[in-house]
Amino acid sequence: MAMTRRDLRDWAVGFLPAVVAVHWRERLRAGFGALCGIGLTGGLMLWMLGPQGYIPWLVAPMGASAVLLFGVPASPLAQPWSILGGNLVAAVVGVTCATYIASPVVAAAAAVGVAIALMFTFRCVHPPSGAVALTAVLGGPAVHALGYGFVLEPIAVQSVVLLGAAIGYHALTGHRYPHAMRAQAPARPVNAQAIPVTTADAEKALARRSELLDISADDLASLLRDTQREAFARRARELTAADVMGPPLAKVQPHDEAPAAWRLLQRHGLDALPVVDGDRVIGLVTRHDLHTRRARRQHWPRFGVSIGTRQRPAVRDLMQGDLQTATTGMPISELVPLLMTQRHGTLPVLDDAARLVGVVTHAEVLRKVMAA
Repeated sequence: MAMTRRDLRDWAVGFLPAVVAVHWRERLRAGFGALCGIGLTGGLMLWMLGPQGYIPWLVAPMGASAVLLFGVPASPLAQPWSILGGNLVAAVVGVTCATYIASPVVAAAAAVGVAIALMFTFRCVHPPSGAVALTAVLGGPAVHALGYGFVLEPIAVQSVVLLGAAIGYHALTGHRYPHAMRAQAPARPVNAQAIPVTTADAEKALARRSELLDISADDLASLLRDTQREAFARRARELTAADVMGPPLAKVQPHDEAPAAWRLLQRHGLDALPVVDGDRVIGLVTRHDLHTRRARRQHWPRFGVSIGTRQRPAVRDLMQGDLQTATTGMPISELVPLLMTQRHGTLPVLDDAARLVGVVTHAEVLRKVMAA
């Protein structure tokens, strides 16, 4: 498909820097936090190893980790398991590739690729860990001499120290970290008619945050809209006949006269009436049934006084006996197909004792689903 001028312009705009809606105080806080974290990590390693230490006292990937831990602490990529698990997995993979693959280029490519796959597997994706895998392969003789000791020192030690510095710094500055998944709150009713979310709404919401979220306004707005749709679909799947049925506004006995049924239909604006014999539903009488009989028998227009000695027909003579019913616990996924097979669009709902407790109609289903 050919790219239009507008498509080309939108693609080119993607190269422009994104608007970062973070207050200058938060920027200073993040920068000073990274200064403290890297300073503490490097200083501690220097104190432990000395200036001539054989182990690298500060590896470059820690700088990238500091960006996430202090600059974007709400990101899933910056959580404790991400940095610890990601760095350790990448270090093991990098050392293994450096040991068993002679070509540095092949070893570097394999280390990064395998590390990424394993980070996804262990749910510890941390972008700086890709640099850890590269460091293990291309770090030079000093790193290669450490062998698998590189995993413990410097990677594990520096990751723990930097993470500890981030936890302490965020606590001292009044920010929540880590952003662990909270316990799921009890389900609350979802308003399917919520106001649509726009990109402008998302931009304003992000601007009010005290810290940077690793998501664009467009993606956030799209995510919220998808969430609304999923919530609506979930709620629709959870509905049963008991949730969407309406009360039986009127019902008739089989011996009732047709004009009485017609008046009830008119008064309540219904399309069909359940016909009950005691507590048992034995059929339905619909507008169509009565209208067809009216059209054929012109001697009772509007079901008025009968002409001559002819008697008005009883409901039992007009009702539909091949009755389809629903139960209160029937899910809407089964209810709707059954309802669609009914020309009159009405289903009586029975309880466990086969007593009439409600009526489901097309309009009632739509209204309840939209208001769910």
